[in-house]
Order: sequence, then structure tokens, then C-alpha cells
Amino acid sequence: MRIPVLMLSLLFTSCATTQFYVVRHAEKDAAAGDAMTTDVPLSAAGAQRAIALKDALKDKKIGTIYSTPTHRTTGTARPLSNETGVAIQIYNPTDARFLPQLRKHKGAPVLVVGHSNTVDDIINGLAGKQLLQDLPDSQYGDLFLLKIKGDKAQLEKKRFGN
Repeated sequence: MRIPVLMLSLLFTSCATTQFYVVRHAEKDAAAGDAMTTDVPLSAAGAQRAIALKDALKDKKIGTIYSTPTHRTTGTARPLSNETGVAIQIYNPTDARFLPQLRKHKGAPVLVVGHSNTVDDIINGLAGKQLLQDLPDSQYGDLFLLKIKGDKAQLEKKRFGN
């Protein structure tokens, strides 16, 4: 009797869909310095957008939150982290070990907060194919939902905030 239960368990696990929510950080405070070279915080509009992200995802049962170490990315993730109690895990977008680490996630949805030039790398790397290009530097509020089931990937683009 144990073997059939184990086989069913493996079957359901292998058929599970993993959901990755991938976003670019919210608006940065341009008055705080050169945004390309300085670790600038969120602007007031960015802080409001971070709250909108929390509102959009608070009921999605996010199990893991990843952010680069910048103030603008952690600031974008922080409201959801505070709401759900899920700690922010810091990642380096240039670390070749990060994508394989993400691919190991099964079960609870994952949030990844990145930058205009890394969101596409994360999505394309997880999907194993080109689905997205670098985001324009002026574009905020895109919420990408990548659903992976086996070797199939489906990308949905949504919006959060104003």
C-alpha cells in the first residue's frame, strides 16, 4: 500500500506548477544622485508602488522573496515582506548560481525583485527561451508571472500601482 501512495505523491509533485513573480524595483529617487551608479532609495511614488505590490501579492502565498541588495529593490520588496513575515533573501544578479537556485523552487510562489536590465535575464533563464527584453529605464509597474510546469513556461504580464 505504501508504494502506490509514494508513486502518486511523486506524480503530483512532478506535475506541479511553480509560479515566479518577477518585478523591476519601483520608482527611484532621481534627486538622490545618479541612479546608474548610486544606490538610491525609492521616491515617494516608488514607496506607493511598493505598497501596491504588497496589495497585489499579499494573498498569493509567496513563500520566498529575493531582492538585489540595493535600497530601491529591498524597498520595493519590504512592504510584502513585512505583511507576510517572509524574509527578503539577497541575491547577486551576476552570480551564475542564482538561476539554478531559483529553478529548484517547487511549491509556494516566489517573488524576485530586480532591475530594468535583469528582469528579462531572470525570466528568460527560468523559461529556457527568449520571452522578454530589457525594460526601458522609465518603465515601472510591470508584474510578470512566469508559470513553469515541467519544461513548459507561460508568461503573463500584469500591472501594479498607478
